Amino acid sequence: MSQPLAERMRPRTLDDYVGQKHIVGENAVLRRMIETGHVPSFILWGPPGVGKTTLAKIISNRLETPFYTLSAINSGVKDVREIIDRTKTNPLFNKGNSPILFIDEIHRFSKSQQDSLLGAVENGTVTLIGATTENPSFEVIRPLLSRCQVYVLQPLEKQDLLQLLDKALTEDIILKNRKINVRETDAIIRFSGGDARKLLNIIDLIVSAEEGAGEIEITDKKVVERLQENPAAYDKGGEMHYDIISAFIKSIRGSDPDAAIYWLARMVEGGEDPEFIARRLLISAAEDVGLANPNALLLANACFDGLKKIGWPEGRILLAEATVYLACSPKSNSSYMAVETAASLVRETGNLPVPLHLRNAPTQLMKDLDYHKGYKYAHDYENNFVKMDYLPKELLQTRLWYGQHNPQEDKLIERMKLLWGERYK
Repeated sequence: MSQPLAERMRPRTLDDYVGQKHIVGENAVLRRMIETGHVPSFILWGPPGVGKTTLAKIISNRLETPFYTLSAINSGVKDVREIIDRTKTNPLFNKGNSPILFIDEIHRFSKSQQDSLLGAVENGTVTLIGATTENPSFEVIRPLLSRCQVYVLQPLEKQDLLQLLDKALTEDIILKNRKINVRETDAIIRFSGGDARKLLNIIDLIVSAEEGAGEIEITDKKVVERLQENPAAYDKGGEMHYDIISAFIKSIRGSDPDAAIYWLARMVEGGEDPEFIARRLLISAAEDVGLANPNALLLANACFDGLKKIGWPEGRILLAEATVYLACSPKSNSSYMAVETAASLVRETGNLPVPLHLRNAPTQLMKDLDYHKGYKYAHDYENNFVKMDYLPKELLQTRLWYGQHNPQEDKLIERMKLLWGERYK
């Protein structure tokens, strides 16, 4: 049994590599590093089928260095440590470049798994190449991210896919000996969705279905029939997955219930994981609706809980209700902006000491050191409030939360002005 076409057509050199000219084209940054032989650890971020694994293997071949690979789906800390130990005993270890450790779907690694890579990456025991379909800013721990460059790979453009199609028909060891007439390409390009592997799989499927035929014609109608899919099919594993959830959240944020429910239907019909949608609704309720309508978070959470109880397909009704409610709700991102500003302040000012009067004093020694001394219990005072400093002394009077003007937050702002006076003017 022969290899799949996608594997037979896997490029072995940069000259055979299709697409991603912005990083591996003539004089592009990654190509220059590969050609000079000095390749640091880096992460490739992009949708499936755009050449992340292939590029890692090309680099290993070009540098003539050992290549180790792990899948984050079925590897743990033990596997990482075993690989690192093996690189040290490899006879090629001190002969030029460090061995390459390629980790597919690195975003699925836990914090402890990612922590286990830090030492080897920092001291050059391995050159890490990670591949991810998720934003590494959110999925890769900061210490590891700071030790790696990040290169973004894009879905292949139409001309890239057509080039790949031509290469497959003229260079593949099997297809070049078949009489294949490509009459139309719109469907094959559309179904590929910028994914080289899908394009090659579609060709493989059509050719395999006509084994023994003298001449094979590829038409749009034949592609649709062979795939037995709706032309508007939604690929929950591919690049469209990220575009549609983005459109969904932006429609809610933009207070357009019609658009939001349309994108929800696209996901429902495409077989998206319902809990993934419910989680995004929870995030939107807090980030985009926020304090303008605190009930939105309660309803989104009830939607998530209810979805688990009643299952599918009825669960789509809960998702629809939450979607319309969030889209129609007034919007505020004041809480989101407050925590972002606070996080930036923490990074800037470091670990400022907690004021003594706010510290807990469970032991006599702590009491002798004035821990808790001077703390005033708010419930002992009128309106359950007493003025006192709660921030580190270096940040007194710092404002981080700025309420936005909507009926709900106007009430909160007025209360803060009443309690704190000038600080909230």
